[in-house]
Amino acid sequence: MNACPECLSADISRRSLLLSLGVLGATAIGAGTARVAWAEGPWKGDTLVVLSLRGGFDGLSAVAPVGDPYYADLRPTIAVPVAAALPLDTTFGLHPAMSALKEQWDLGRVAAVNATGLPNPNRSHFSAMDEVERAAPGSGIRTGWLDRMLSLHDPSGPFGAVQLGSTSMPMAFAGPRDELGMDRLADFVLDGASQEADRARWSSALTLLHDRAGGALKTSAQVTLAALETASELADYDPVVPYPDSDLGRTLQDVAQLIKADVGARVITLDEGDWDMHADLGRVEGGWMADKLTDLSGSLAAFLEDLGPAREQVTLITISEFGRRAQENESAGVDHGWGNVMFVAGGNVNPGLHGQWPGLSPGNLDDGDLRATTDYRAVFADVLANRCGADDAAVGAVFPGWSGDTLGVTAP
Repeated sequence: MNACPECLSADISRRSLLLSLGVLGATAIGAGTARVAWAEGPWKGDTLVVLSLRGGFDGLSAVAPVGDPYYADLRPTIAVPVAAALPLDTTFGLHPAMSALKEQWDLGRVAAVNATGLPNPNRSHFSAMDEVERAAPGSGIRTGWLDRMLSLHDPSGPFGAVQLGSTSMPMAFAGPRDELGMDRLADFVLDGASQEADRARWSSALTLLHDRAGGALKTSAQVTLAALETASELADYDPVVPYPDSDLGRTLQDVAQLIKADVGARVITLDEGDWDMHADLGRVEGGWMADKLTDLSGSLAAFLEDLGPAREQVTLITISEFGRRAQENESAGVDHGWGNVMFVAGGNVNPGLHGQWPGLSPGNLDDGDLRATTDYRAVFADVLANRCGADDAAVGAVFPGWSGDTLGVTAP
């Protein structure tokens, strides 16, 4: 259903390595080179989960400004009606398809930051997501912000940094740190080695083979083989609550399993696509947007409930490359826009709405788009400072050139 032919993410995975290893559903990346780490040591703080909503998430549908006097006129057929919205305050309400997440909101586990975005508008899927995941605008830095963040502390172990649900690694992980990508935990196995004795022989042979190769190939093989060994010891998982039977639901269930297994997962990324709704977005009663938000809401709510006590050491952030235009188009959809909403969820969020709302009056729009009043890096920085043990110098190294106040979205 995606209306844009543009590629939404770069595949920087080393598929050839995994094929040579005979590993199904996985990718390991990392240059394996030394670099200066300015705060090396045991990991401090939460497991950070970053959910990328790829395709251009429409924040004006999810957290609808139903109390803004211009909203309904700008979207005569697709706006969320005041009566249908799940009220958050006098201006905003959640789309009615997000009732499951509203329950978590009322429990104090979810916050939303309105009008977030890049410092300079960019309506290209590829370029905008590249900027978001590098998080170093105006510089020649080519590493991703999560790779730089991993230098804060030693993530320890093969599951320290993981992409789940896909072997296409995000640009945010680009750089010298070692990361692991896989489709599903259940599929993360050595092909043809289903028995313990077979796994041991394969692992020994592959370790010897790649030891002789040295360099990045050796490092990637070591990460993968160590992760396979850990994964083989994970018991069958029985979630506390059922997840939606969807790609996102199944992936978030895997995320919860990894976190609760306490295998050293410190940064976990996952993707959810198909948000590029140029046409036929649908109404609140049903359609493309309602279906997607039902899945997103239900999957996030199940994840937060399933975590149980582990929720106190987990923070999840959603991010998208850009929002959508304030006005619907002639195809009952919305084209690429600017300002957006970010969700932050976990056991230590300051719940509710954050950020400065600029309004949707003609004079406040930016070339027809919602103005971004909060740099998206401010949300990331808030979490790093309050939940991941980063001081001002560390935050500045992860986000070079950025300076700003913390938002108070999370509690120290």
